Amino acid sequence: MKILIIEDDTNINNMLFKLLVNNGYEVIQAFSGTEGLMLINNTVSLVLLDLMLPGKNGDEVIKEIKSKFNLPIIVMSAISEISKKLDLFSLGASDYITKPFDNEELLARIKVHLESSMSNSNILVYKDITLNVEDYKVTVLNKNLDLTKNEFMLLKVLMENRNQVLTKDKLFRLVWDYNDLADDNTLNVHISKLRNKIKCITNEDYIETVWSIGYRLKK
Repeated sequence: MKILIIEDDTNINNMLFKLLVNNGYEVIQAFSGTEGLMLINNTVSLVLLDLMLPGKNGDEVIKEIKSKFNLPIIVMSAISEISKKLDLFSLGASDYITKPFDNEELLARIKVHLESSMSNSNILVYKDITLNVEDYKVTVLNKNLDLTKNEFMLLKVLMENRNQVLTKDKLFRLVWDYNDLADDNTLNVHISKLRNKIKCITNEDYIETVWSIGYRLKK
């Protein structure tokens, strides 16, 4: 999962960067509201946002992000007035944590919002791939990817479990439901075709083989 930090205090920004990377997240750093809006895209899963920023302030950043992206925003600020918190929630902020904060509490809040966001979304995103569960549409670098039903299901399952190695047995169960007499060769062929279709657009291999176990998306 990719998190965008928008914080002008270099020490705090760098501390958050190390904290998040050490906990398995991909991180983008921005040091002003304007820079944060330039860096956000549909691969970002959550935003950590300071309020008192050079360029565009936190209120403006929330408005612009929410006009384009449906993703959680956790505000980090020393301002503790309830009226300010209510104003930010009305703009679209998902959560508010008061500085100085406990790192473990922040990590717990991030996890809750990411899990909630994933469970409520029909859109899955991994690097340059966007998968729409509802209309069976996949794009890579904004180009349509033509997949068979089983290729689509394979990619969906891998994206839903991007931090896990999926065993062959689990993939058979989730994709074929044991009904199509799938075997190792069937799985290998579908994985190979899916890899090649993605690689034709990105020139990268996004699916990693974990020998004798199964497959996962590359971290």
